[in-house]
Amino acid sequence: MREFIVEADGGSRGNPGPAGYGAVVSDAATGETLREAAEYIGVATNNVAEYRGLLAGLRAAHELDPGAAVHVRMDSKLVVEQMSGRWKIKHPDMKPLAADAARVFPPGRVTYEWIPRERNKHADRLANEAMDAGARGEQWSASTSTAELDTRAGAGAVAPSGPPGDAAAGAARVREALAGRAASAGAGAGAGSARADADARAAEAVAGPGGAPAEAGRDAGSATADDDVRAAGADVEARAAGVDTDVRAARADADARAAEAVAGPGGAPAEAGRDAGSATADDDVRAAGADVEARAAGVDTDVRAARADADARAAEAVAGSDGAPAEAGADAGSAKTDDDVRAGRAGADVRAPEADADHRAAEADADARTDTDTAMATAKADADARAAKAVATPGWAPADMGAPATFVLLRHGETPLTPQKRFSGSGGTDPSLSDIGRDQAGRAAALLARRGTIQAIVSSPLARTRETAGIIAARLGLDVSVDDGLRETDFGAWEGLTFAEVRERHPDDLTAWLASPDAEPTGGGESFAATATRIAATRDKLIAAYAGRTVLLVTHVTPIKTLVRLALGAPPESLFRMELSAASLSVVAYYADGNASLRLLNDTSHLR
Repeated sequence: MREFIVEADGGSRGNPGPAGYGAVVSDAATGETLREAAEYIGVATNNVAEYRGLLAGLRAAHELDPGAAVHVRMDSKLVVEQMSGRWKIKHPDMKPLAADAARVFPPGRVTYEWIPRERNKHADRLANEAMDAGARGEQWSASTSTAELDTRAGAGAVAPSGPPGDAAAGAARVREALAGRAASAGAGAGAGSARADADARAAEAVAGPGGAPAEAGRDAGSATADDDVRAAGADVEARAAGVDTDVRAARADADARAAEAVAGPGGAPAEAGRDAGSATADDDVRAAGADVEARAAGVDTDVRAARADADARAAEAVAGSDGAPAEAGADAGSAKTDDDVRAGRAGADVRAPEADADHRAAEADADARTDTDTAMATAKADADARAAKAVATPGWAPADMGAPATFVLLRHGETPLTPQKRFSGSGGTDPSLSDIGRDQAGRAAALLARRGTIQAIVSSPLARTRETAGIIAARLGLDVSVDDGLRETDFGAWEGLTFAEVRERHPDDLTAWLASPDAEPTGGGESFAATATRIAATRDKLIAAYAGRTVLLVTHVTPIKTLVRLALGAPPESLFRMELSAASLSVVAYYADGNASLRLLNDTSHLR
């Protein structure tokens, strides 16, 4: 299902007075602006103009794709709360407008989020253009509008609008954060103001329901990336600059980037809404980070010192977070992760103030580390060799290993909670599939029947997975086995809540949960660390039971992402870097020598 972001605004110069509205429709996946709308509406109140903007945005989205899902973002608390059903609509002028807006898309296909006015500048600019045109006795014209260009110029960078976890939007937000931090450091801003700014952006990024849970696996399962790398980066900065203030500023910047990365499961959770989240944000973030930070620092000596230290950490990371590979594929995941991160982290280390004394200290530190270059080169060569082995395709594998145990991982189809972005784990109401979800399961069954490779089906015990598995089993003529180890994470007291509702009711628990895989949801839910232990045991049992065979596992967001993470040897934070859509297919193969190979991730081609 295609997803749109609608941002809308309205204004009145007098309230009531000359009024106009603006609305912009963008692609949730790419941030691309697809449609703009604006109109001068004569004398009206602010709230009426805002409702008119909402209606125009929804209608524009409907014209683009009547079957799409829409996430509305507005800076009008009134409109957001009323359209979400939490506040009553009393004003006679707004009731018909709200009713018209509610009829554009079917119930459940539109979600609403309040955002600060500074994040709604594109729509605000369109509304002002419409009012300016009305003052001239004209109507607004798209051909003469400069709203998008003005908004981008004011932001200093292209900032696509998207839910938490969206790759393009997340990358743009990080570029903005890095640019702002570099300017602040150059101006001598203190660590206290840096941390305040980081905390503000963190709270803002976590808030967005677009990245809010969608059946919560933190797809919900997807967010505080690169904690270990940031800690190492902070350590490098401390040695390079020798100034605690610099370390605090760098860590504040890291906190801001981590929180903004949440935004992005399909956001936040999925089976909670980051399904909501996008997976490729890191590439854009690293490119932007390296570029911005290099310009901010401009000191080659510091860069070389930071990179040398990062290389040392990369070699050490090959062994795994505990000092030994968690799986045969862990080396590849660790080496690949650090290789990808170095450019961005090197730039991050360079953000320390550029006083001459600091430069001399960094140069001295770099000279001291020169003696370790040979050892690091040897370690890196060994890491590269192991990485190549771990990601080897079956064609590269030794002839005597035999066929792998292949897990075809299918996330269940949509439930009524999926489009509402609510946490839905193993401790809630256990919803069944919606009509859309049953159709998705049927499409997956047709694809698997054409391929003809599935030899067995194993399902989670929850209703939505058993129903999905049953539809496929009927098509393939197979029986369904149930394994309790494939169940979704238990989200405790958060079950049935949106990400925003959890943030309002349990802010401290949510913050801890986002920061550590060992943290449990409120009310005795299951931590991601506990989930990983359960999933690893289930994986090992199923590999033994289905050695050399291809088995379909019908399960949930967190179990699938955990299997992928373990296969790659990736850190727990990687859960927040993957997108996993309803009824999507992923594939992992497990070889006799203990290696694993990720062959497919989040394939939804059968749903289009």
